[in-house]
Amino acid sequence: QVQLVESGGGLVQPGGSLRLSCAASGSGFSVNAMGWYRQAPGKQRESVATATTGDRRNYADSVKGRFTISRDNAKNTVYLQMNSLKPEDTAVYYCNANVQRAGYAGQYAYWGQGTQVTVSP
Repeated sequence: QVQLVESGGGLVQPGGSLRLSCAASGSGFSVNAMGWYRQAPGKQRESVATATTGDRRNYADSVKGRFTISRDNAKNTVYLQMNSLKPEDTAVYYCNANVQRAGYAGQYAYWGQGTQVTVSP
């Protein structure tokens, strides 16, 4: 069993910063790509940033230059540093991990519970 636990969301003013964390816990697994998605009210969930174990990183155009994804592989943890936040960044942010499980073929996608990020004056 694998669980993803997120933290770090909150209320921040435009131009402010937040740092999200997501830790994968359990046993008998290895984590491949990890990433962050978000879903704003009335909108579909979208990819924000992803990172592989080889540290390949991808960002949505809307967050490039403002957000940074990083990983601590020893802790099975992924972070999202969010700077210069804008009201349009307001959303529930979800951690995602693609996991290989011992004894099973292929990958399994796991999701965190979501953490609310609100950017408002």
